[in-house]
Amino acid sequence: MRKFFGTDGIRGKVGSGKMTPELALKLGWAAGRVLSRSGTQKVIIGKDTRISGYLFESALEAGLSAAGLNVMLMGPMPTPAVAYLTRTFRAEAGVVISASHNPYYDNGIKFFSTDGSKLDDEIELAIEAELEKPMQCVESRLLGKVSRIDDAAGRYIEYCKGNFPADQTLEGLKIVVDCAHGATYHIAPNVFCELGAEVISIGVTPNGININDKVGATSMGAICDAVTEHQADLGIALDGDGDRIMMVDCHGSVLDGDQILYILACEAQSRGTLNGGVVGTLMSNLGLELALKARDIPFARSKVGDRYVMELLKEKGWRIGGENSGHILDLDHGTTGDGIVAGILVLAAMRRQGKPFEAMVDGLTMFPQVLVNVRFEGKDDPLLHAEVIAAKEKAEAQLGETGRVLLRKSGTEPLLRVMVEGADDAEVTALANMIADTVKGFCA
Repeated sequence: MRKFFGTDGIRGKVGSGKMTPELALKLGWAAGRVLSRSGTQKVIIGKDTRISGYLFESALEAGLSAAGLNVMLMGPMPTPAVAYLTRTFRAEAGVVISASHNPYYDNGIKFFSTDGSKLDDEIELAIEAELEKPMQCVESRLLGKVSRIDDAAGRYIEYCKGNFPADQTLEGLKIVVDCAHGATYHIAPNVFCELGAEVISIGVTPNGININDKVGATSMGAICDAVTEHQADLGIALDGDGDRIMMVDCHGSVLDGDQILYILACEAQSRGTLNGGVVGTLMSNLGLELALKARDIPFARSKVGDRYVMELLKEKGWRIGGENSGHILDLDHGTTGDGIVAGILVLAAMRRQGKPFEAMVDGLTMFPQVLVNVRFEGKDDPLLHAEVIAAKEKAEAQLGETGRVLLRKSGTEPLLRVMVEGADDAEVTALANMIADTVKGFCA
């Protein structure tokens, strides 16, 4: 049983619960104790643009140094950049200070292993065991040193550009890029501009408290308006730490992670590089599953969370997977979800096929899917109550074989998620609200 780590590291409201400077200090020390056992003495730290990033960066730095590990600071950098540079610097681990798509008053800490993947469960549990022990400091001559990676942004920009075909450019394309006032603000616009596109940038003026605020992949109104206003060919929206992507066509219509997966899977199939099938999650749209089936592309569902997508990809030996929320994994192009790289791969497919962006999803019909979030901070599990179970069964019986119902707890926020999917939008909405209202009765 985990006390601190969730599905995506440690996350919470700054100053309370798990996200305190005291815990960050001790977490750095505990992680340092565990990671130093393998011999390498170097850890990289990156962060997004939240004001609390300074606080947690300093606390982690002190804790790691107290355990005898050297620290390399990157400043504001996307989560996938930390994963990439952890590999290239041969560091023992990478640390990201971010709460991803959450508001500024939340923050989180997650770790990457030396190969740029999420830490194994055994290592996280070992760190938790160290957290239960009294903190001690190594003797002064063994303390870790701290340095800064001054060229981190340039290194990552070149890496991203390297995922686009060398014989192609984006010349002639007008693209809106929304960086959510987050970690990609000084990265993404440069990447697409250097590949030849005309770039209109929004969400690129972080002030510490405006991350994900009415911009980015979780709030698509701003980029939809910008695409139509500037008559752009498409839009690319990233979240606060840059591991998610959502896209917008020239008409201002949103394409989510499922549609992006479809584009990448079809492109890989046409080029003979698919190597198996596609991994989605329990939240993936039924339309994606049916469209892939029509093309004889196998499809499998994991639990919600990119770490579970990764586990199933490795188990099956496949390379393409992701979530409808915009986490996209292509193991030929990285070890974690990368919004910028996923966008580059979609644009590369467009160039190869000679199609406008909106035509890339021909053959995919999305089913209406309604998600209702219910705030929950109690100890009892409302999803186990007989009335909630009965409401779910009633909805499933009404939908029959052309719909799905999913109830689950969020792994990153104090929310219960009610998802209903089916052929009729009005019916799906009514059933989702019916179940959500039932759940709310047990969340007091």
